[in-house]
Amino acid sequence: MEPIQVLSFLLALLLPLGTALDSNKQKRDTAFEIYKKLFEVKRKDQINALNNLIELNDVNQQYKIIDIMLKGLFKVLEDSRVILIAAGVQPDGPFPEDEKLKDAYSHTVENSAFFGDVVLRFPKIVHHYFDRNSNWNNLIRWGIGFCNLSGILDDGPHTQLLGLMSQELGISEKSPDYKNPFKAENMEFLPNTDAFQKALREEEKRRRKEDKRKEIRKGPRITRSRSEL
Repeated sequence: MEPIQVLSFLLALLLPLGTALDSNKQKRDTAFEIYKKLFEVKRKDQINALNNLIELNDVNQQYKIIDIMLKGLFKVLEDSRVILIAAGVQPDGPFPEDEKLKDAYSHTVENSAFFGDVVLRFPKIVHHYFDRNSNWNNLIRWGIGFCNLSGILDDGPHTQLLGLMSQELGISEKSPDYKNPFKAENMEFLPNTDAFQKALREEEKRRRKEDKRKEIRKGPRITRSRSEL
């Protein structure tokens, strides 16, 4: 799959599937259980998209795609947080009936889980962006808390995802037996792969220069007086 196709697929996953419920006729538990099934479908799509990203086997492209994807993901998470808090939606309370609130709820749990997948599969790349952004840190802490209280990830293959993500990001202290389950699967973890390490160093060098140029452009400017002109 081409990089642009991978990026388009990943960005599309930031949108919710929707619950397709007649909220006036469904009880909270029924609506919640139906959404959990739709959540599982969404998770499969997310994992498939990340596998395509891994198969690119090009750290430069992976950096660029993940950069764009994370900016979109956290923008969606931030907007969803504003909506849910304003409406007083509690993650462990009644499942939302309003369509706008359903979307915000879905955005929150789906994108929080998806970020966990990205963190565990591409820790170096994610840390490159995440560690310097305090707003993202605050948002994902809120997202993790929301997911924990919602119970969406309590069953199935996702039970350890939030804990592993929290430890990898330094949100919670790493346990003595902490181990990233994807360490052996992703090329990023192979420190002796010369080609990969070279590409990673080059990309980080390029991005440092880019950040430096941005800082220079943001610096104070000297305005000439009219007499000097």
